[in-house]
Amino acid sequence: MKSLFSFIFLICFVFGFSQNYSKKEKALISQVSKLDSLMQNNDSKILELFSEDVSFGHSNGWVQNYQDFKTDFESGKVKYQSVKQTELKEFIIKNKFANIRRTISVKGLYKNDEFQMKLSVLEFWIKQKGIWKLWSRQSVGLK
Repeated sequence: MKSLFSFIFLICFVFGFSQNYSKKEKALISQVSKLDSLMQNNDSKILELFSEDVSFGHSNGWVQNYQDFKTDFESGKVKYQSVKQTELKEFIIKNKFANIRRTISVKGLYKNDEFQMKLSVLEFWIKQKGIWKLWSRQSVGLK
């Protein structure tokens, strides 16, 4: 129940009550918020949000495909403690494609070493069988 409340709070805080979003936009916003929530909780259900040909470009230079991400996530190589969106810079939907630019603050453990960073993230989402799936994500560290 606590994570559901956190999820709803996150949606309301980040996107505000005053915005009038279309049904398509709301569905995508829900997926983006769910991505952060599942990552923060190290929940393997996060894999359901990804397109099978997803590509991740990390701020440290790593590039991962679906299987690479799944292996590292499930092994606990990286454990997230906090994932919070601090700014939404761009939110564009065109037909069944969308791109989102945002800033997130991330805390966690990499091989038991603590890390904390602020990232600028560009995400491309694709609508597959009526559901928004993450297709590509590139992050850059901010100082």
